[in-house]
Amino acid sequence: MTDAHDLTAPHEPLVRRIEAEATVIGDQILRIDHFLNHRIEPAFIVDMGRELARRMSAFHPTMILTAEASGIAPGLVVAQVLNVPLVYAKKYAPQVESPFISRVIPSPTKGGETKLVMSQRYVQPGARVVLVDDFLSNGRTAVALVEMAREAGAEVLAAGFIVEKRFKRGHEAVEALGVPVATLAQVERLEHGKAVLRQPQA
Repeated sequence: MTDAHDLTAPHEPLVRRIEAEATVIGDQILRIDHFLNHRIEPAFIVDMGRELARRMSAFHPTMILTAEASGIAPGLVVAQVLNVPLVYAKKYAPQVESPFISRVIPSPTKGGETKLVMSQRYVQPGARVVLVDDFLSNGRTAVALVEMAREAGAEVLAAGFIVEKRFKRGHEAVEALGVPVATLAQVERLEHGKAVLRQPQA
């Protein structure tokens, strides 16, 4: 099984790009929209997805689960590398085939609430699920996905994220459910307009 250190070893190309290119607003907001989740660079998202898939491969998943919309790009790469289907819970106009499972997630940063909906037709009892998403912040979306998958009778083996904000404690929230967490970049804090990240080992 992949050890905990390997799951969270900083991925140097991503760390360096965040340090050089991220827009930091105050001590809470980190924007890397220009290569991760608004404008997407195919070669870079494939590089990151392959590394996440390498870390997830030890869990032998039978499907990848994510949330609409920014989890789809990394989730698709991981699913392609591992040769398993990708299912995404819908957020926007979330009409899906019955029976379905849903959760309502409060969004303190964006205001209001988000509804996640997933058809049970696509997440069935006995499925071996790995979650993939772009960001891990407070963990609310990831926790909801774990709960939804388990309600469908699936086994959640691990959760993988491109970037985590360590100061938001989402990592602990997911691991408290018994789900190991993999991340490619760990932002320790935001200060003076810069992101302070855990560094790759020399």
